Amino acid sequence: MLDIGGETLVITHDAMAEGLHFLPGQDPADVAWKLVATNLSDLAAKGAEPLGVLLGYQLGDGDPRFAAGLREVLEHYRCPLLGGDTIGRTGPQVLGLTALGRATHRPVPSRAGARPGDRLWITGPLGAAMLGFEAIKASDGDSQAYRRPRALLAEGRALAPLVSAMMDISDGLLLDARRLAEVSGVTIAIDSAAVPIAAPEACRDAALRWGEDYQLLFTASAEAALPIAAHPIGRVHAQTDTPILIDGTPPVGQLGYEHR
Repeated sequence: MLDIGGETLVITHDAMAEGLHFLPGQDPADVAWKLVATNLSDLAAKGAEPLGVLLGYQLGDGDPRFAAGLREVLEHYRCPLLGGDTIGRTGPQVLGLTALGRATHRPVPSRAGARPGDRLWITGPLGAAMLGFEAIKASDGDSQAYRRPRALLAEGRALAPLVSAMMDISDGLLLDARRLAEVSGVTIAIDSAAVPIAAPEACRDAALRWGEDYQLLFTASAEAALPIAAHPIGRVHAQTDTPILIDGTPPVGQLGYEHR
């Protein structure tokens, strides 16, 4: 974030790699959509409105389809392409995007403000991207949530004046909730049954760990009157030696996607 006069500029950059964030052979138009939407989701978590994006792109056979998808997503979010750079492709495709936004509320929401006594909320169900990924691999079923996630910009702007902490869920609820707890210096207790999921009940645990749904995860006081529909899924407590509890116990196993 960068303060300029009476406003705050929010800047975020994210990259996507073939074989990791999208599958070889996927429609480049969908790849363009996901690249933009995931970066704009970071702006949403700050309550910011987009000002524009800068693209780093590897040229290849799918250029016309990528350009079509890029035009579509930028028009959808009313966000201009400000510039960037292109290079030749010599291996698996790696794409980068920088998104710039204007904060609509100050102080700008961060991950560091959760307080004991706050409630933990989520804006919508988890697991749709997980099912979408499996649908793509099987060439059967609805893969929309994985291919074309939504950036909850309006929801982020509405929540910004009320939240004590906020982030988007990109790497899995359990992992991202732990990150929020660690930065805030608190312990977060999650009621797993309260978390809405878009997957079969047998897949509940996987849905809490899978990621890429880009719902907003936030904390707010128990008395806050939220301006949007959201789901209470836990509480914030004073810090203990365990940053996150699931149904009263520390979670085991891999909590989400770890960038290594």
